Amino acid sequence: MTAMPLDTLADLHVMAQQTQLGTDGIRGWILNNLLPLLLLTVAILLLWLGGGKGDNAGVMRRVGGVFVALAIIGLAVTGAGVDIGTFIAGLFSTSG
Repeated sequence: MTAMPLDTLADLHVMAQQTQLGTDGIRGWILNNLLPLLLLTVAILLLWLGGGKGDNAGVMRRVGGVFVALAIIGLAVTGAGVDIGTFIAGLFSTSG
């Protein structure tokens, strides 16, 4: 095992203090890469499974479910769910 020079250890200590851990990297990767691939896969499966049989009503029911799922994902990603919840709570509560 080789010993590290003292200045290298000091540099590592400074870098460790400057770096903050978080989930922004993985969140960004999921939003930019994984989510579009999943949506494309769902769209192709919907068209392939329902469209080939002529079951247009079944395809539209599935597409409606996909839209609801997309709305939920949109609320979760943007953080707008808190604002919507506050608005709905404001409809039922009175403030002094």
